Amino acid sequence: MHDLIRPLVVAPMAGGPSTPALVTAATAAGATGFLAAGYKSPPAVEAELRAVGGAYGLNIFVPGPPADGRAVERYRELLRPEAERYGVELPALRLDDDDRFAEKVELAIAYGVPLVSFTFGVPERAVVTALQRAGSRVLITVTSAGEAARALAAGPDALIAQGGGAGGHSATTSPAGFTGDTTTLEVLAAVKAEVPIVAAGGVAVAADVERLLAAGAVAVQCGTAFLLADEAGTRPAQREFMLAGRATATVVTRAFTGHPARALRNRFTDTYTPAAPIGYPAVHHLTAPIRAAAAQAADAEGINLWAGTGFRSARSGTTAALVATLMPGSQS
Repeated sequence: MHDLIRPLVVAPMAGGPSTPALVTAATAAGATGFLAAGYKSPPAVEAELRAVGGAYGLNIFVPGPPADGRAVERYRELLRPEAERYGVELPALRLDDDDRFAEKVELAIAYGVPLVSFTFGVPERAVVTALQRAGSRVLITVTSAGEAARALAAGPDALIAQGGGAGGHSATTSPAGFTGDTTTLEVLAAVKAEVPIVAAGGVAVAADVERLLAAGAVAVQCGTAFLLADEAGTRPAQREFMLAGRATATVVTRAFTGHPARALRNRFTDTYTPAAPIGYPAVHHLTAPIRAAAAQAADAEGINLWAGTGFRSARSGTTAALVATLMPGSQS
């Protein structure tokens, strides 16, 4: 894995921040960048694969069970005031959506993607084997020792040990009980494996990277630190929210997508976190028009401001400059 995984990994950030430009810049700066296939159509994923090269990765969401239609319908009714606020229609429920999983795996095979990571679950062993035969190294994201044991049974080349401080979606397969209070060091210590482990979550400065490498990780994955990178596709409303100092805290919420995710606290998380059901991606589809309208209106109070606990250390600048500040040995 050391020929592909550099000490610093720029995390896949679905929903816009991860772009081919960000991945290319990360690679050029000596890090490993990941594209995010989540939410995207297969043609959009293919276009991004054509735009990158070198030692890069692609992250794919593993589909879960269908959502509980009654719970999602109740949540749909609660969201009506938001639809009225932004002048949009709430869509019909989509309860069984696999995010075109098989097609995205086929694209990874066809393009011989060097690194393919999975989150939200464990792909079938046949999927892992097919990718490996195509030349890919496969990584599976886990949040506990139990998840690691199940992931290892699929035969991956490495694991990603994700702590609760990570921004965006947690990889947990137990969304009902996830609270996000387990540190990355704790998850790294709990995940005993014969394969390399990448540590992820809550990384803000070079000292965090050094601490996790010293604890046994082969690399450290950072996402929030690159949200304000020049090459990132982060929405203007989130950039302004962070740069203006409006971000005060993060919260783990299912309010936007039906799966636990860490976001900057705003009006939407305060209002809907207590009532949000488990149900990814049904809830994601349900709130999509609201979030799109809020983003169009530059209203950061109505969008999913994914970010980890290290958000206060995020800075603007080129990806190369940000990579340099996080590399082991950096004085920043």
